[in-house]
Amino acid sequence: MDGAVFWSVAIVAAVCVGLGKGGVPVITALAVPLMSLVMSPIVAAGLLLPVFIAADVFGLIAYRKSFSRDVLKIVMVAMPLGVLIGYLTVDYVSDAMVVLILGLIGAIFALSLMLRKPVETPPRPARWGSGLFWGTITGFTSFVSHSGSVPYQIYVLPLKLEKIIFAGTVTVAFAYINIIKLVPYYLLGQLNLANMKTAAILMIPAAVSVFAGVWLIRVMPEKLFFRIIVWALLALSLKLLYDGIMGLYAP
Repeated sequence: MDGAVFWSVAIVAAVCVGLGKGGVPVITALAVPLMSLVMSPIVAAGLLLPVFIAADVFGLIAYRKSFSRDVLKIVMVAMPLGVLIGYLTVDYVSDAMVVLILGLIGAIFALSLMLRKPVETPPRPARWGSGLFWGTITGFTSFVSHSGSVPYQIYVLPLKLEKIIFAGTVTVAFAYINIIKLVPYYLLGQLNLANMKTAAILMIPAAVSVFAGVWLIRVMPEKLFFRIIVWALLALSLKLLYDGIMGLYAP
């Protein structure tokens, strides 16, 4: 892991991680695909997990007073169950099929939001039933394919949280799930301790980018923020659909 190309790609991926932990919608999901240009996706996932966790620390500092307790107390119960299911079924579940289904669900949800007539509806309360379902799916897909943002947003977007609360809640939720994933990733050999020196270097641009992301969220108009989230959700879902189809038909 050396050379100008590797470090250029790795730094951009770390910046994506930091901006995402600062609240910029969906951009974190670009990190592993970017790193996959210069290394195995499995190695990339293991290398970046410590970078994610380091950026989480700074994200938690930035949003320490801005999050929804109602949402977190539900998804924090459900997410570990999803991670456990992912760990127990890792040898039996096709990553490509999971990604394909996730992309399809996310695309349908995003398109429904975009095509729906703009009618003012009151925010939904954070309900346990739907929260436990989508929280479990979030934990499972985050473990299997690092795509937890799609089911998470399907649950949280209809709650119509304020943009700072939305950004803070997603930061806390995914910091929590990244810590949980450390143990099963280590047991499966996806955490390569030999990569820690590289990860430590990448933590620096990731940490700086967290605060750049926080600044962007604070100055961005609220309607634009949620419009970007919906478009980003659609783009990510279409990418997952493509990845899933390619994975199913790969030799």
